[in-house]
Amino acid sequence: MLTLREKQIGALKQMLNLNQPHSKTQSAEPVFKILIYDRCGQDIISPLVSIKELRELGVTLHVQLHSDRDPIPDVPAVYFCLPTEENLGRISQDFQNNLYDAYHLNFISPISRQKLEDLASAALQANCVSQIQKVYDQYLNFISLEDDMFILKHQNSDSVSYYAINRGEIKDTEMESIMDSVVDSLFSVFATLGAVPIIRSPRGNAAEMVAEKLDKKLRENLRDTRNSLFIMDATQTGHFSFQRPLLIVLDRNVDMATPLHHTWTYQALAHDVLDLALNRVVVEENVGRSPAGGAKVKTRACDLDNRDKFWATHKGSPFPIVAEAIQEELEQYRSSEDEVKKLKESMGIDNESDAAFSMVSDNTAKLTSAVNSLPQLMEKKRLIDMHTTIATAILNCIKSRRLDTFFEFEEKIMSKTTLDRSIMELLADGEAGTHEDKLRLFLIYYICSHSMSEAEYDRFAVALQNAGCDLQPLSYIKRWKAYTKMAATHNQYVGGGTKTVSMFSKLVSQGSSFVMEGVKNLVVKRHNLPVTRLVDELMEMKTSQETEDFRYFDPKQLRPLDSSQIPRNRMPFQEAIVFVVGGGNYIEYQNLVDYTKGKAGGPTSKRVTYGSTTLSNAKQFLKQLSLLGQEIH
Repeated sequence: MLTLREKQIGALKQMLNLNQPHSKTQSAEPVFKILIYDRCGQDIISPLVSIKELRELGVTLHVQLHSDRDPIPDVPAVYFCLPTEENLGRISQDFQNNLYDAYHLNFISPISRQKLEDLASAALQANCVSQIQKVYDQYLNFISLEDDMFILKHQNSDSVSYYAINRGEIKDTEMESIMDSVVDSLFSVFATLGAVPIIRSPRGNAAEMVAEKLDKKLRENLRDTRNSLFIMDATQTGHFSFQRPLLIVLDRNVDMATPLHHTWTYQALAHDVLDLALNRVVVEENVGRSPAGGAKVKTRACDLDNRDKFWATHKGSPFPIVAEAIQEELEQYRSSEDEVKKLKESMGIDNESDAAFSMVSDNTAKLTSAVNSLPQLMEKKRLIDMHTTIATAILNCIKSRRLDTFFEFEEKIMSKTTLDRSIMELLADGEAGTHEDKLRLFLIYYICSHSMSEAEYDRFAVALQNAGCDLQPLSYIKRWKAYTKMAATHNQYVGGGTKTVSMFSKLVSQGSSFVMEGVKNLVVKRHNLPVTRLVDELMEMKTSQETEDFRYFDPKQLRPLDSSQIPRNRMPFQEAIVFVVGGGNYIEYQNLVDYTKGKAGGPTSKRVTYGSTTLSNAKQFLKQLSLLGQEIH
């Protein structure tokens, strides 16, 4: 059964094959072509298709739509962009300048009738109607980062952020347009999957608006039987088609502590302390000293995707385990490198003596196998180097900011375990963390605490101010807490906590490149975060206080159901898509991955895909809370 990401890649490859079905058996050379995209198209393609793969698909040149381009006759051009006024104006200009031999226009979202007519008249004026081969609505307006994770926007992601949706001044028309753009992208997700979901959402927030609008849009499409995107042909349906997926739309307000939480797993740490975006992380490396005596720093961009076995295996592992695994990979690499060296020496190739080449066939076979494994060895070396660079950068942050201490504290707070030292002590500790780290810790403590007297709150506020923290996020969370009926969701963080195991015995004994002294080796106890708990209840059709009030939409029913008509005796769902309006994070994603792994041993395996309007790390989330806090004053 294909994942959302694989289906999106399939759709892109078909588009690059000039919208002919792309089959692996084609031995003929691909047609050479130019790919022209806008910023949004670039964001969609870059995590999915590498430059090497683009070449294999016949793309000789890929350029930005709004860059200066010279005419290239005799070559078809494939356009992949949003149907915005600005983009259509530029395409009309290309027609006028007669840049290419043939135009294949692919719009990321559907183009309206009016804009299509404008484009047609521009083609008539430029006298190039015969050169326009195809105009396609691709329904690909979302970004797949993993097989089971997608976001809606990367460029211009502020337009759908937590701040954008929750600010006080927002006009109804602005809110409508944000919700419409979210629904447009979610509709693309299901058009790509080729499935009509059953939708559940809480009441009274942005998530409910999204669910209502999506239900309406799916209904309209299903009613138009001639043009419906969901009348599947038998080849595409796959063997799960008898069971529909469940779409759970949630609002970021369901859990405000997790986005601020310090984390302990590899991928989430890379997002939190380094700059991880669209599966690429930029790391600063020290490369010696500059003539002036300072450290010479160069930046290195590292691509992290599922083709990298190490990343696929360890992105969800706790950091200490990652450090050990890198060490083991290095040992393995060294031993295979030594074998090649020994072989060269035994054959005398090091000093290129003639006698070496007259050696018997036995050694030739050995040499052939060594030569054949060299490219794999080189690739392995490149990946080990890359992960060493990333892990070293993360380790430096953990040590300089004492992130292990913050992580341990927060886990204890969230799991209601007693703390071994007071929060006040940590806030006053000049050595520990940045002022942002301290603010994150206190906000989590405040969100998770049952009640806090005004006097105690003020005492903490003074301590935070002395530590140099911006108090704006605090005033927003205080108001948010007063509004949200926290009584209902008090016990939302259950289980969890950490225990410290003996210090990285293996690492230190082998004299490793990662000196982890001074960093605790924390083992996290498995626990479900609020989002995962809601997913479990809704997939298993259990009802609890939290989910009994959730709305139920089935776009395939002729008329919408009200809550009294929800079918109660349904089978549990095998597949769910969880979508968080207002921003998601890798901590929640990883928690859902762990949840599905935990279910894998059962009679049926579950599949959960995590999506959100954008991905924000704690720093970006704090900034949004700060802006919201400023509005209050």
